[in-house]
Amino acid sequence: MPIIALAIKLDSKGPVFYKQLRVGKSTPKQMMFFEIVKFRTMYVDAETRSGAVWATENDPRITKVGRFLRKTRLDEIPQLFNVVRGEMSIIGPRPERPSFYNKLESKIPYFADRTYGVMSGITGLAQVNQGYDHSYALSLRSLKSWIMMDISIITKTLIVMVDGRGR
Repeated sequence: MPIIALAIKLDSKGPVFYKQLRVGKSTPKQMMFFEIVKFRTMYVDAETRSGAVWATENDPRITKVGRFLRKTRLDEIPQLFNVVRGEMSIIGPRPERPSFYNKLESKIPYFADRTYGVMSGITGLAQVNQGYDHSYALSLRSLKSWIMMDISIITKTLIVMVDGRGR
């Protein structure tokens, strides 16, 4: 982590870590939130002009080091702090920003069901299979996963990290 922190500091101004509100384990009656911790991969105040939008492949808001960290998923390492604090698990559905969550909930049937009673995860079927198009169906499918599914997801995560297919 110290090498990553140094690379971030040398690449652009701003803090090493980035914190953001995300939707966590919820119930149909109450949405729960937590503050996710990641390595900063965008320029400071990158969303001031664009607002909250999903990152694109050649997104100009992402720093050089940030691009590498995202491709290798190393930007996710600080989320282990969220796991230790009991806010996330290693494997689970992707934790979304509240504004994105609300948009997705209105467009994707049963989207909210994927968070009911389940902690968000650093990795999961949605994350290793790329993209938003099938990710929520995959998250729903894996909610009641068993140990072999978890081992498969961890293996696929390592492959994504090594070959740099992250976004």
